[in-house]
Amino acid sequence: MAANTRRIKGLALVVLSLLLAAGSVPLWRHYYPVQAASGWQYEIYRAGIPSVSALIKDEQDNLYATEELLDGKGKVMILPPSGPMKSYIGGLSKPDGLTFYQGGLVYSQEVERRPVIWQRGNQKRALFIGNSIEEVTTDGYYLYGIEDLHGDGRLLRYDPDTETVSVLREGLDQAEAVSPCPDGTLFYLEKKKGEIRQWQPNGQDPIVLAGLNAPGFMACTYDGLWITEDATHMARLLLLDKQGRDHVILSHLRAAQTLLPLSDGTFLLSEQGRNRILKLQRSLKGAYHATNG
Repeated sequence: MAANTRRIKGLALVVLSLLLAAGSVPLWRHYYPVQAASGWQYEIYRAGIPSVSALIKDEQDNLYATEELLDGKGKVMILPPSGPMKSYIGGLSKPDGLTFYQGGLVYSQEVERRPVIWQRGNQKRALFIGNSIEEVTTDGYYLYGIEDLHGDGRLLRYDPDTETVSVLREGLDQAEAVSPCPDGTLFYLEKKKGEIRQWQPNGQDPIVLAGLNAPGFMACTYDGLWITEDATHMARLLLLDKQGRDHVILSHLRAAQTLLPLSDGTFLLSEQGRNRILKLQRSLKGAYHATNG
């Protein structure tokens, strides 16, 4: 009897150990801190911003950030260089796209049949209507929008002179980001496929990077194409350089969103899964840079 009791206790301990080990995996993924590549460092720039997503800065150094909440609870917030954060536009549903355009602020909402809005002070007008527009951005003339839908998303281009919208691509699956570059190239991504493509006028869009973990945003700079992953755990910030090599700059992010390059060479990154904004910069040695690529 005693031997059986010992065997039962031993088996129970083994089972308990296995259960604890299994439970520790999601806890490890949840709490593991962000890791920076050699030559990079980051700090928390601002915390406590619910569902923070899009980021842009104006000439007065005010940072605009969206709180991507549903059912009219979403907002565009202003974070001044000093002082408390304040609400700028409220009553929105999943505001995700945000950019400066034609002297005003343009924003979109990731819900059906909502217009892309241009606003400056008390002036406000609808530019065009889309379905679940995830991002809006500009190359200085055209305004681009992309729809986050399952299998029928579109890549759109708005012409301010004719006030018309062209459909550049359709039938996209969870297309969350579009990025025009200074050299005229245009990239877009499909989150579910984990792929980034370069748009071509002939319709044959080559894949420039694949195998990503839920990519959600891109930014084009002199260094190359920056990509964030919108995964709940184990997300990354990557840089695809001009030679086609990808570099992992940050890892162990949670639902990374917008990367905003700043004029001083630093970056701001919204980490929605932790309701905060990170500030990223190169250290003196070791960081990849296009000039030493």
